[in-house]
Amino acid sequence: MPIETTLTVSDRLPENAELTAVPFGPDLAASPVELPVPVSALLSHYEAKGEPGEVFEVPVVRGDGVGRVLLYGTGDCSAPALRKAGAAIARKAKGRPSLSVVVPAHGDVSALVEGALLASYTFRIGQTRTSAVEEIVFSGADEPALRRGEVAARATALARDLVNTPADVKTPEWLAEQARIIAADHGLAVRVWADGDLGEFGGIRAVGQGSIHPPRFVQLQYTPENAGDGTPHVVLAGKGITFDTGGLSLKPNEGMKTMKTDMAGGAVVMAVMSALAAFEVPVRVTGLIACAENAISGSAQRPSDVITQYGGRTVEVLNTDAEGRLVLADALAYADAELDPDVMIDIATLTGAAKVALGVSLGALYATDESVADSLLSAGEISGDRFWRMPLLEDYRADLDSDVADLTNVDRKMSGAAGSVIAALYLREFVGERPWAHLDIAGPARSAADDGQFTKGATGFGVRMLLSYLAA
Repeated sequence: MPIETTLTVSDRLPENAELTAVPFGPDLAASPVELPVPVSALLSHYEAKGEPGEVFEVPVVRGDGVGRVLLYGTGDCSAPALRKAGAAIARKAKGRPSLSVVVPAHGDVSALVEGALLASYTFRIGQTRTSAVEEIVFSGADEPALRRGEVAARATALARDLVNTPADVKTPEWLAEQARIIAADHGLAVRVWADGDLGEFGGIRAVGQGSIHPPRFVQLQYTPENAGDGTPHVVLAGKGITFDTGGLSLKPNEGMKTMKTDMAGGAVVMAVMSALAAFEVPVRVTGLIACAENAISGSAQRPSDVITQYGGRTVEVLNTDAEGRLVLADALAYADAELDPDVMIDIATLTGAAKVALGVSLGALYATDESVADSLLSAGEISGDRFWRMPLLEDYRADLDSDVADLTNVDRKMSGAAGSVIAALYLREFVGERPWAHLDIAGPARSAADDGQFTKGATGFGVRMLLSYLAA
């Protein structure tokens, strides 16, 4: 469900607010809210350090009753610090009808909004009431900056909603329909390939052929106002595997429990597309989502099958659980052949190897272009969706050579070594000579617990980074 917390912007604090959050730091000598004792004495009492995430509750008189003031630390007022501070105060306000927030005098206040709204996110099916704060009133900052944070947070929440939706609802057809709705709501052009239209998309068809829910290929198109022939064009491609059993190369039960989230890359692309107009992104952007369910049946593809990807490359499928690269290869080859992009970026929960290498805090970034890589890494630091540059090692390219086809879809020696690198090298085969980056978000796409801005389940990792990159 979308974030249910309402954001209000005011030029002054509401009078007699029941719960008010006030920033503190080394330069704060007084509070804009009347407190029972001086701020310096309170901070000394709590042994406050001013670190982001620190929140201290102080009772104050509110007429005949008692109100609460939350003193919250802001650290160095950097974007990461304010994002953490926003999350901390929103969690402290859970269950309340309203929270009033005095915005710090310095720093990127959009990050404060992002943290507060994302920490308020919940996903429930049924009539269970959420415990998020109902309204947050921000005072003391420019409205455009606050609204920018709200747009980024709500786009991230959209990605979370799509990923958290159970796979008995989230079929490829359903996901394509959500793309149509997003297009209608945000002024995007949309095209959906289905059934016989998918003839050339051999990877998508092969992965989806074992399911009773047939695959789809989705294209969303954003064109900025005043776009001309010289307007740069970026293609975003997302993996949209709505459930991944592993196919006949079956996953173990524990490995399958989170596989409704294997379309997180596609969800990120859809969410980014929804926010481009609000961010006034100056470049043309095409979003591609390759949607399929990797299921088991008598019609499922088999290990050793040979398929033909978009554009004609033949692939010996040695492992049907390495399916994400097959659907993405079709999307990338189509983009290279038909869309003439200046930059191509794909994003996917592609390999467990990336999670082993980098854990759950960082995504893996591979790139053929230094400028694109640097810009994406910088956008990750700004947005909080951080990536680590990984090598496209030529040493391993020969491991994708097949005896019977142009390529294998995994290391032909089946050693399991350098799995994330092998997957990236495979995708590189389908991008031509165009600048390209591959984002593997298998680790940070999911959170195992409620923590800071994250709620257990989908994180929406990558949405804010791509918005930052595209808007720069």
